[in-house]
Order: sequence, then structure tokens, then C-alpha cells
Amino acid sequence: MKENIIKWLLILIGAAFLGIMLVLPLAAVLVYSLRQGFEVFFLAVTDDYTVKALKLTLFTTVISVAVNTLFGVFAAWGISKFQFRGKQALTTLIDIPFSISPIIAGLVFILVFGRIGWAYPLLEAWDIKIVFAVPGIVLATIFVTFPFVARELIPLMQAQGSDEEEAAALMGAKGLRIFRKVTFPHIKWGLLYGIILCTARALGEFGAVSVVSGHLRGKTNTLPLHVEILFNEFKLTAAFAVSSILVLIAVLILILRNIVEYRVKREER
Repeated sequence: MKENIIKWLLILIGAAFLGIMLVLPLAAVLVYSLRQGFEVFFLAVTDDYTVKALKLTLFTTVISVAVNTLFGVFAAWGISKFQFRGKQALTTLIDIPFSISPIIAGLVFILVFGRIGWAYPLLEAWDIKIVFAVPGIVLATIFVTFPFVARELIPLMQAQGSDEEEAAALMGAKGLRIFRKVTFPHIKWGLLYGIILCTARALGEFGAVSVVSGHLRGKTNTLPLHVEILFNEFKLTAAFAVSSILVLIAVLILILRNIVEYRVKREER
């Protein structure tokens, strides 16, 4: 009896905490965005600057997820299947974006590619602009989302071992065929889960992008930066309306994540 009371008390505390910290704020965003009517909401989300910010956000996300997926698969495969000098150092380096503030990451790009950076003379000679331009936003987003896919796959591949790959190689299979037929079926759900996490992080990135973007409205503003500008201009309804786009995308990503988790658990059973 006492154990049941403790169990339900912990469940209620957890549910209340989640409700206060997550559900109510998200619901408040949606309610506030519609407080002046659907017409005002529609004008805010279809505004030219909002559309451009959304397009840039999606473009940056697609590029970042594609690059980090490719790197994550290669890095996880190399770290988990092969022995080489510097393996531990490489594993540690992959985790650096987890421990560095996104603001610091943005400043690093300023120091490298900005006017005070060592690479600026070379970039200027080739008429290439990184900082305060789209390439800088893409690079900053790639940096902060760097570990997600690799960190999801490395434990899976290490648990899988290399016996099946070695057997396939002895039977004459080549590297790509071994990955496609042997390795990939074991990691497909982990890979998809890592891609979902990477996508969610890329869509909501603010700190590093804020530093390198220059806040050029209609040119280098992603959706989170556009929300900040609207809020600073006291256009609260428009800010919450645009924020609701990110909220809805986050809900869709959460649903996808739960579907992936369900499929993984079902296959394990």
C-alpha cells in the first residue's frame, strides 16, 4: 500500500512538473498567437520576412542534417569497427559541441572567418563571404548539431561487434555491400533517431547563428532570430504566431521520435 502511494505521488509530481514547465508554456504560445484572430495570425506567418526566414531555416537544417548524417555514419563505422591510434581523441573531439556554449562557437567562427580572422584575406581574395552570410549560418548549425548522429550510432555499432562484417568480407563482399546488407539493418532505427534529434536541434538553433548571422532581415535571419526581432519590436502577437510554427514542427518531430522508439521496442521484443 505504501509503495503504491509513493509510486502515484512520484507520477503526479512528474506530471505536474511537465505540465507547468512544458505543456502550459507551449499551449500559451498557441493561444497568445491567436488572441487577435486568425486573420492577424495568418498575416504574421505569411509575411515576406517570415517566409524568407522559414526557407533559410529549412535550407540550413537540410544541409546540416545531410552533412552530419554522412559524417556520423562514417565516424561511427570507423570508431566502432576499426582499431587505430588517436581513436579516443577522435571520440572526445566529437563531443566538443556538447560542452561549448553556442555563443562561443559563433565567436570562434568570427575569429576565423570574420574581418579579424586569419582566413579573411584568403576569403576576400576569392570574394567569398562566410560571416554575416548564409554560409556562416550553415557552418554554425553544422557545428552545434555535429555529435547527434555519431553519438547515436557509435554505441549501437560497438554493441553489434564486427563478426558479421568479417564473415561477409571472407565471403567476398566489398565495403559498401557489407554496410548496406549487414551493418545498416542493425542501425537503421538508431540512424533515424539521430537524424530526428539533429533536425530538432538545427531548427531551433539560436546562439551560434545569432553571432554569425548579422541579423540582416530577409537575408540572414532564421526563424528563431526573426522571432527575437519581432519580440524586441514589441510585435508580441506576430512573435508568438511565428513561434507557433516552431512549436508545431517540434510536436511533429516528437511524434516521429515516439514512432521510432515504438518500432525499436517492437523489434527488440
